[in-house]
Amino acid sequence: MKRVFLGGLVGFVFALQSIMFGQGPPKSATYLTKEQIDAVNKTPGVDRTLMVWDLGKIQYSVGMIHRGPSAAAARGAAGAAGGAAAGGGAAAAGGRGAGGGAARGPATPCGEQASTPPSGGAPGMISHDFQTEGYLITSGGGTLVTGGHIVNGRKSAPNAEVTKVLNGPSCSGIIAGADVVRKVVKAGDIIIIPAGVPHGWTDIADHVDYLSIRPSARVLEAGYVNPVLTK
Repeated sequence: MKRVFLGGLVGFVFALQSIMFGQGPPKSATYLTKEQIDAVNKTPGVDRTLMVWDLGKIQYSVGMIHRGPSAAAARGAAGAAGGAAAGGGAAAAGGRGAGGGAARGPATPCGEQASTPPSGGAPGMISHDFQTEGYLITSGGGTLVTGGHIVNGRKSAPNAEVTKVLNGPSCSGIIAGADVVRKVVKAGDIIIIPAGVPHGWTDIADHVDYLSIRPSARVLEAGYVNPVLTK
């Protein structure tokens, strides 16, 4: 069942500092209810940031991410479902979906540039220049690819919402290298991805949902609140 762990996560994750921007360090906790989180999760999109707190020395972002089946899984389902699943799977596996919310920015190169794509590389991945991420898988699973380096990457657009609110400056492209790790993850697993470490998803059979915690070295837009929470 999707988001099966969310009830227990509220006290663990969301008992955080209150939003007191421009008034020095916050002095009280912020609580988000399961009902509020569920309301945000009903909105379209892959990466749904809930809030970005200003904690003085750092910013702190919390969001819920949902990814549908990866491209290979979607193609297999399309054979049985008349192609309906293929479009959703491709969206989940490439660009914004597989790369943790990266937008397709201007064609500004980043990472290693190669005339021939590396053999065995994983496309549609991303690394964040300054943004560390922590994942808690709440439902589903898949293969999380981490490590290596970005090849034939493109920088995220500096003024895009995904850069200001979700990930900060990032580089999207192919992951390659002898130190690439492919790890099957499931509900209940926790993953910490330091800034600068390439990552992305493959082999999602049905879906993967996870809580994303992003302590930020002051690169995200402090004060962001998901519009659903302001209604």
